[in-house]
Amino acid sequence: MWSTFMVTDEEGRTVGPAVSGGAMIAPVGAPQGPAALTGMMTGRSTFGGNKRRRKTSTGHAMSEAQEGKIKLAFFVAIVGVVLTVLGVGTEFWVELSPSKSFYNNQTCLTAHYGLWKGCTKSLWVSEIDPNRESCGPAELPGASNCTYFKFFTTGENAVLFQKTTRKNLNVAAAMLALFSLFLMVMGAICITMALSKEIIFFLKPASVCFIMSGVLVLLSLIVFHQSVLAFLASDHTVPLQHNLSWSVSCLGCAGAVLIVGGILFLLLALPYSPWQRCLPQKNSSS
Repeated sequence: MWSTFMVTDEEGRTVGPAVSGGAMIAPVGAPQGPAALTGMMTGRSTFGGNKRRRKTSTGHAMSEAQEGKIKLAFFVAIVGVVLTVLGVGTEFWVELSPSKSFYNNQTCLTAHYGLWKGCTKSLWVSEIDPNRESCGPAELPGASNCTYFKFFTTGENAVLFQKTTRKNLNVAAAMLALFSLFLMVMGAICITMALSKEIIFFLKPASVCFIMSGVLVLLSLIVFHQSVLAFLASDHTVPLQHNLSWSVSCLGCAGAVLIVGGILFLLLALPYSPWQRCLPQKNSSS
């Protein structure tokens, strides 16, 4: 009644012909009864079991030791990201201080600014250190007035102590800082995918992103310092003393930490351990 046909499985073994009632004769050498059911439940049956083993034996999956090292390097990079955000978001990049007796003998004026806004503060001369010749520091209590720069809206320069800022240099420093933050986000996404998918390949673009972000942070500091020097040279009517403040220190540390984190990711992405390759050479030479 029913035509006889042969069925072949994925490994090329022949399955017996169909018989009446829709039953199939099991292939020769295949597990029977409960053993076959157990093999199907554990993923070791004929259909699909070999493919799963091939995926895990390709070498892309990372071990627990590698995952721990990646998380440690990611923590180092996160420290750099936090320092960068702290430095970029604050306005204590540079402090400008005239002489204490330039305006009057009771109060003096100091200023500090960053990438986005500048602040002027009126301080009492009696509260300043007697050994200090200039007004400040800006952390002392006093009447403060902060305004955002108009570089990014109307394109106007800011005027502090009769000196004019250079908007081109200030905007360039801000853009470098923002692009470095964008690269940090891209690097964090790559590390997250590497840990979730267990693919070491994502460590290479992450290392490039973090190293480039650290370099851009340091470039932003250099450009900002050039803008401060140009600002001071714009007018010599009011003598000022300038000091780079703690926001710049945060960014300097952040740039160094980000570069170190990127180098760690690059070392972890190598197919071999540089330490294990260098150690036998030292032992043989000794």
